Amino acid sequence: MKIANKHPKEALRLKELQSYSILDSLPEKDYDNLTAIAAEICESPISLVTLLDDNRQWFKSHHGLSISETLIEVSFCSHTIVEDKDILIVQDSRCDDRFKENPFVTADNGIVFYAGVPLVSPKGLPLGTICVADNKPKELSTNQVASLKALASQVMNLLELRKKNELLKDSMVALEEKNKELERFAYIAAHDLKSPLNNISALSMLLQDSYGKQLDDEGQTMLGYINSSSETLKGLVDGLLEYSKSASVLDEEITEICVNDIKEEILSLFSYQHTLEFNVHSSLKSIFANRTAIDQILINLIANAIKYNDKNKTKIELHLLEDDEFYEFRVQDNGPGIAVDDQKKIFEIFTVLKGQDKDGKKGHGIGLATVKKMVEHLGGTIHVQSKIGEGTSFNFKIAKSGQMAATFQ
Repeated sequence: MKIANKHPKEALRLKELQSYSILDSLPEKDYDNLTAIAAEICESPISLVTLLDDNRQWFKSHHGLSISETLIEVSFCSHTIVEDKDILIVQDSRCDDRFKENPFVTADNGIVFYAGVPLVSPKGLPLGTICVADNKPKELSTNQVASLKALASQVMNLLELRKKNELLKDSMVALEEKNKELERFAYIAAHDLKSPLNNISALSMLLQDSYGKQLDDEGQTMLGYINSSSETLKGLVDGLLEYSKSASVLDEEITEICVNDIKEEILSLFSYQHTLEFNVHSSLKSIFANRTAIDQILINLIANAIKYNDKNKTKIELHLLEDDEFYEFRVQDNGPGIAVDDQKKIFEIFTVLKGQDKDGKKGHGIGLATVKKMVEHLGGTIHVQSKIGEGTSFNFKIAKSGQMAATFQ
């Protein structure tokens, strides 16, 4: 028996094999189907997908053979990958010096016929083979050889797909970690900024109350800038805190929420808005969802509808429906509407439209991004419908199964 030489680029070959994370993986039907097809086409009782590690031959799929690996010294496939051929065919191993003393040949009902096609990676490195074997001499037809080579290509397609999926999973894990780090940073930064900002705001108001009359017009204007800037920055910080805390909110349990309680809570929260007309339309008595998340989503949408309304009376309608999979919400107002071009941007964080609210203040571009993030975490989607001068409708749905783990956690 002759032991095959190592591949000329053995170290690179083994590194390439490891990059597929395939060794010792569980059986998979896709590979088993290919070995079954190979055995049928080549009229052979044994068919294998083999991968050659540094000291063993491991079978990703073994049709007609009960063992899952062998020592590389007795491997037929180790010869296949070092011979510069697209297929190795051994018609009678008993007459071949490389194999005639091989224990798998000399055993009762041993291997006599062998045909193997290398599994070659895009880098040109052989990882293993797809092979067929029989206990009697035989030849393969031209069509059988072509079919076995085609099956080798399909095995490589499966291996490449697996590799890409593993890389994608790794990328998603890395992206998730980065998002968590960014959220932690945003929370810590915003939290640490809030206290000095409150001090600046309070001191500027105290300065205006105590010494405002001693300042000339220019001083009064500068003090006003300090007040307005600190208030704007406080709003941005509050928004960042809300955005960064939204992930932890989603960890809360699913509870039963009375639909009428939603209406009463909204009316109570915005009771100071004397021109507000708010109605809820739903045949549902209650829903099962994350109470805090639903509250934050609705309060954010309704607060925006109030702040940017340009009518004498603000009218907001909340519609709540359900189907087999989702609860569907529609928050509809009679405000100024949102231009079509702007509708595509409003859910992007830090995107601020040109419009101002009733107090002449511009938003910080975080609220709707937080809403979108929470809706998607709850297994749903959100979109906006609007016409200038006719109002806006925010439509979102959440999965009935409760909190759905999405891209971010």
